Amino acid sequence: MAGEISFIEFGARNAEESARFYAALFGWGIEPGPNGAEAGYQLDVAGTPAGIHSGDPGAAPYVFFAVEQMQRACDQVVELGGTVDPMDLNGDADDRATHGLFTLCRDQQGSPFGLHQRPAG
Repeated sequence: MAGEISFIEFGARNAEESARFYAALFGWGIEPGPNGAEAGYQLDVAGTPAGIHSGDPGAAPYVFFAVEQMQRACDQVVELGGTVDPMDLNGDADDRATHGLFTLCRDQQGSPFGLHQRPAG
């Protein structure tokens, strides 16, 4: 269906380190890509195919990943060596009730990604 995520590609300085970071944070499966680990890794991103390639530090699409509890996920990002952007993306109470919570982060190598806690209900 149009609009659904069909593939996510991450650029990183070191694909193996980045793959381990996301596997630890989200429990994703990782395996060497079809051209071998030196070329990158394939990820199982909750049923959405994805990959990470090396030699592209700081590169990223802004993709938001669902989390159950925003603060817990942000704490884990920091524990794993990443950073959480202090910018407020959440608007007022009506916005949060309608859209949930959003936070921009960077992994331990500086590549950006987002977290999304869906609205209650």
